[in-house]
Amino acid sequence: MDETAETYDVIFRGAQIVDGTGAAPFAGDLAIRGDRIAVIAAAGTLSRAKQDIDASGQAISPGFIDTHTHDDNAVLIAPEMTPKVSQGVTTVVVGNCGVSLAPTVLPGDPPPPLNLLGKRDDFRFEGFADYVTAVEQARPAVNVVGLVGHSSLRVSAMERVDRRASTAEIAVMQEALAEGLAAGAAGFSTGLYYKPNMAADMDEVVALAALVGAAGGVYATHMRDEHVHVLESLNETFETARRAGTTVVISHHKCSGRENWGRSRETLPVIAAAGERQPVGLDAYPYAAGSTVLDVDHVDAEIPILITWSDAVPEATGRYLADLAKDWGCDVFEAARRLDPAGAIYFQMAEEDVRRILAFPGTMIGSDGLPHDKHPHPRLWGTFPRVIGHYGREVGLFPLEVAVHKMTGLAAERFGLKDRGVLREGAYADLVMFDPVAIIDTATFEAPVQPAHGISLVMVNGVAAWRDGAAGDRAGRFLRRGS
Repeated sequence: MDETAETYDVIFRGAQIVDGTGAAPFAGDLAIRGDRIAVIAAAGTLSRAKQDIDASGQAISPGFIDTHTHDDNAVLIAPEMTPKVSQGVTTVVVGNCGVSLAPTVLPGDPPPPLNLLGKRDDFRFEGFADYVTAVEQARPAVNVVGLVGHSSLRVSAMERVDRRASTAEIAVMQEALAEGLAAGAAGFSTGLYYKPNMAADMDEVVALAALVGAAGGVYATHMRDEHVHVLESLNETFETARRAGTTVVISHHKCSGRENWGRSRETLPVIAAAGERQPVGLDAYPYAAGSTVLDVDHVDAEIPILITWSDAVPEATGRYLADLAKDWGCDVFEAARRLDPAGAIYFQMAEEDVRRILAFPGTMIGSDGLPHDKHPHPRLWGTFPRVIGHYGREVGLFPLEVAVHKMTGLAAERFGLKDRGVLREGAYADLVMFDPVAIIDTATFEAPVQPAHGISLVMVNGVAAWRDGAAGDRAGRFLRRGS
């Protein structure tokens, strides 16, 4: 075929192409027609396009896949998804940590951590198919991959969640999960660390995860313990997935608490060994602090804790728990009780563990951002540029192509996303154009709502979702399992 006779919608010319496979970058032109990549060719060999983009000095990679989000409601009520598209994210995986917006209708206020997704009225989807329809109608700026959360199933099927589910209750949950998988859910998640889910034993989880295994889906888990019993929780995770016959993803792997710092030297070899026996993945975020609901049972007086929101004391948002306790003349545990319900950032990890986990070959990147927090963790806005700019370029943990692979091709393979996460002819035109020398996060713990620098263009399904610092058009889709 004479390439000069072809007319494309867009040609990126003279780019540094980082294709998402982990291969070294190369110079070339990339052409798009419709929602697909039409051709990748040597620089200067394509001649006709409706729109030419000079990409000299710029890198082009697949759009970043955020493997761990709590964007279930955000894609509906803020479909422009600015915190994500501004940092190059083109696909989000929702329904993590056992918490999903569907299939759940609540009789009262959502218990923590379901309240991270919204209020009672937001939990309005009796079936997962209803949620899929809502996403498609909202047409968010990003693609959406959905997991069904175990806590959400439990609060729908059980009057009390402080015990193991009965056989009849498990059957109700199985029916709801099967409906979700039939509607296109990519899998199932647990949050065994959290109160609505922690009473579930392995048999209960296996009874549900086995449906996912049979459907070829993914089981993602916020493990029962990421502190001193992290190795026991890893073993529980691997045994659960083995019995269920499913791929497992360890959510936001970390070693929490001062007494646990440095133990990634132990956990990562265990994960690697398990990966030789069964399909195992993990994700992480590039910060030494996590964020979730404020729970007095999880308060550690030895670490800083920053309040991200509080219904009881809204003016406490953005302040440290220790400072509030001092003002109130009480200890941090009593201060946490006064703030409840609330959210917090916990500075609970060691930087050495963060770096070691990020550099581990099997680690994908998930922001775990909480879009409804009034003072969010900076990971909501900065995760992906931070991986490339700080940990890749500045710290030197890995070269550009490895950083990109963790955020694209590796994630697409693990979640079974066809024709996503790679730059090749015929793949979907989800891509990011950025300056590899300038890309960096700017969001901080003090000022967390800040877009990244160095990203000039983000395309989702061939449509510009972010360009030159401004939101563009919305062309995201719900990606059903295997699509």
